[in-house]
Amino acid sequence: MKPILIKNNVGIPKYKQIISSIEKTIKDGHLKKDEKLPSINKVCLEFGLSRDTVLQAYDELKKRGIIYAILGKGYYIKSTQVSIKQRIFLLFDELNSFKEDLYSSFLENIGDNVQVDIFFHHFNVKVFKKLITDNNGNYTKYIIMPTYLTEAASIIKTLPVEDVYILDQTNEELKSYPAVYQNHRKDIYDALIKGKSKLNKYKKLVMIFPGFREPVGMKEGFKKYCEEFSIDHEVITKFTNRNITLGEVYIIPDDRDLVRVIEASKLQNLELGTDYGIVSYNDTPLKKVVGNGITTISTNFDAMGRILAQMILKNKEEQIENKCALILRNSL
Repeated sequence: MKPILIKNNVGIPKYKQIISSIEKTIKDGHLKKDEKLPSINKVCLEFGLSRDTVLQAYDELKKRGIIYAILGKGYYIKSTQVSIKQRIFLLFDELNSFKEDLYSSFLENIGDNVQVDIFFHHFNVKVFKKLITDNNGNYTKYIIMPTYLTEAASIIKTLPVEDVYILDQTNEELKSYPAVYQNHRKDIYDALIKGKSKLNKYKKLVMIFPGFREPVGMKEGFKKYCEEFSIDHEVITKFTNRNITLGEVYIIPDDRDLVRVIEASKLQNLELGTDYGIVSYNDTPLKKVVGNGITTISTNFDAMGRILAQMILKNKEEQIENKCALILRNSL
């Protein structure tokens, strides 16, 4: 049985006819794993098609993981799971409880017939580059968390521009790509404005900003707020060998520092929300109960995953700023 059949004057693009005929041949059991497909030249000659038309069909099947290519030999069947219409390359910086919520929401909303493969670069530009380079051309969509990596934009630009989505953080070099992102500079500034009446009873704001994983926009928004309202403030990289001074509020992006501050306050017999304050980043169920409730600045990660899935399913090209909120609790 011929794996490819083309009909003229049926109103269906030829490359789509190639794809559907190969899918049908696989479904009917006439093409099995590792069997070879007709070469591009052979299909062109047999049906009078351009090389680009056949290549477009084969490339789409390759991106979906249905076929693979061996240089100098041709194309072969990789998988008989033709129900998979999209294969998505999802590159996270790391996996934590917040990113897990985002990932779960994305999977729940992306629907059936989609395969999502998740990878992690751990803020390492060499790992980032290798993962993107090794997987270029093997997926229908690429979702990338570039974080602050300085070479991220040039590496991302090696991917097919129409297939890339940016997630969580973006910058001027990536503004041409559709994205769902946090505006960390604006978010922290707006949150501190909202909590200003609570913050006014304290003497000093201290941000613990290690600067390794944390978006620099957090520090910029914090400084903007403090300088605009002439508030005594300090940015430190770590909380070690330090006593908490009465009247300080700690702005804490990293939960490890949150634990250190609370432990230190217990050693000093300080009461949270009275002697000192805390504003943490990213809400979790545990922060509702720790210290009778930790005030948080948090985006909605569930919404971020849902919005991203909808963008891909509807093929939208937008830059959407995900909403952020200040959740006031007893720590402030």
